Amino acid sequence: MSENPLSPTELVGKRVLVTGSSRGIGAQVAQYCAAAGASVVINYRNKEARAEKIAQSIRDAGGVAQTAGADLTDPVAVMAMMNSIRDSLGGLDVLVLNASGGMESDMEEDYAMKLNRDAQVGMLTSALPLMGAGARVVFITSHQAHFIRDVDTMPEYRPVALSKRAGEDALRAMADDLDGKGIGFVVVSGDMIEGTVTATLLNRMHPGALDERKEVAGKIYNVEEFAAEVTQAIVDDIPDNHTRLVGDTSSFQPS
Repeated sequence: MSENPLSPTELVGKRVLVTGSSRGIGAQVAQYCAAAGASVVINYRNKEARAEKIAQSIRDAGGVAQTAGADLTDPVAVMAMMNSIRDSLGGLDVLVLNASGGMESDMEEDYAMKLNRDAQVGMLTSALPLMGAGARVVFITSHQAHFIRDVDTMPEYRPVALSKRAGEDALRAMADDLDGKGIGFVVVSGDMIEGTVTATLLNRMHPGALDERKEVAGKIYNVEEFAAEVTQAIVDDIPDNHTRLVGDTSSFQPS
């Protein structure tokens, strides 16, 4: 298991909301942040028991955590979550936009764009009144989405990749406004992450996909390793291009 990249006091006094954090990368980022002293909010869509289990594990370890249920595609639910956070914590210092999807079989056709673009903008817009100078926004994406305009990806993932790139572009369009408020913004992009739902689904739809990426990239990050990079992005200086690339990107460069 990858070690927490932050010291036990590095985020003391910080209030952190991680979307889609009842499992996977989001849950691990929340745990790393709490172990570094932050008060964390674990957002979930419909897995309340799973989210509460993560929060309780943080509290059992001496950290501070609460859960907040909200479907990010529902503006009313998002606003209710933000009001609850304002009441309980007084504001936010870090927003980690981790929740994404679009490969679910039981969702409407345009769900990927609603979640990966529209909901990301809606989340940030709703959170801004709670954030002040010195705050940080971290958007998590994949190389397959970040580079989709240059290099195509598996057809099973292409609609999700396009929607995540649209979300990234929409958030980048807000970067100047964020900078004017003294709020940092960074995109963290990684390859296929072993152990995530998306990678598992892709490997099921496209047998051998993970092994193919391992052979090309040389290394595939697991959930803990990639979450450590996301957590580090909360405190590191913002790159000039607002982008933190994790892992090999050589095969994503246009030929």
